[in-house]
Amino acid sequence: MRTFSVGLRLIMTALPVTDVKSIALRTIKLEAEAIAGLQDMIDDDFEKAILSILKGKGRLVISGIGKSAIIAQKIVATLNSTGTPSIFLHAADAIHGDLGIVQQEDVVMIISKSGESPEIKVLIPLLKNFGNILIGMVGNTASYLALQSDIVLNTTVSQEACPNNLAPTSSTTAQLVMGDALAISLMEMKGFGSDDFAKFHPGGVLGKKLYLRVADLYIQNEKPSVKEKASLKEVIVEISRKRLGATAVVDTDGRCVGIITDGDLRRMLEQNISIDSAIATDIMTKNPKAINSEQLAVDALDLLRKKDITQLIVQKGEEYLGILHLHDLIREGLI
Repeated sequence: MRTFSVGLRLIMTALPVTDVKSIALRTIKLEAEAIAGLQDMIDDDFEKAILSILKGKGRLVISGIGKSAIIAQKIVATLNSTGTPSIFLHAADAIHGDLGIVQQEDVVMIISKSGESPEIKVLIPLLKNFGNILIGMVGNTASYLALQSDIVLNTTVSQEACPNNLAPTSSTTAQLVMGDALAISLMEMKGFGSDDFAKFHPGGVLGKKLYLRVADLYIQNEKPSVKEKASLKEVIVEISRKRLGATAVVDTDGRCVGIITDGDLRRMLEQNISIDSAIATDIMTKNPKAINSEQLAVDALDLLRKKDITQLIVQKGEEYLGILHLHDLIREGLI
């Protein structure tokens, strides 16, 4: 640990903090320029790639080697989550037995900066024999990959962020962004909406925001209610027993006409209301904020925030179903 500390002090002495910042800023600038340069590369071949994938009856198989293989895996993940069935095939594994992944109706995309990697040179003729449409995402339009591809997505960059212009940095960023452009274009062309997105993201907070409904939450709670002429004692007992900090006030038909919260009870003590003779309608809040049971839980959260309240009456039409509490949303991780 002491050796590390000494080494770090020596590095910091040799390289001022201002230089460190300038290196980081230069890196960001170069990669931003690489992304900006892609605007000129969204051409007819990009449209052909989109149409080929849309018309294809199979999957999009994406392959690469080295850092491009890692980018390929991320693009596959994005495509799958946005409605385009995709699969990753490592170029080295492909020529050692995994080529069987590729089916006749699949479209294949190979990602490479140089387009000249030995594994890719071996793989391409095999794919051509299969007759699959081949898309090359490549940073060298004069390369073997570019010349052999049916469709070329140009991701050429003028300079890597690496000071030696060697380590894949700007080039992999360009590949990543081109992949996102593909995924989002396909997503919108397919009309892939939030409901579809939710089907592929059922887990975590993101999934819950897209599919979790009020009906999934309020049903776990008690259903507090008192009649319009209920006494103050009955109101307090109901609020305490059901542990939601509130109770609905319902009429003879079971419809909610008001709500009484802990706060309403405190405010009552500040007013000239007789504790002995007070009934529910004397202290309730009329026309309470309500939400339909089939609405999304995230909509309930928005309403609670806008109105700065902690409970919502849950209804289906005019039928009172129960109460949704802010704690229900916290428990599900939506806050």
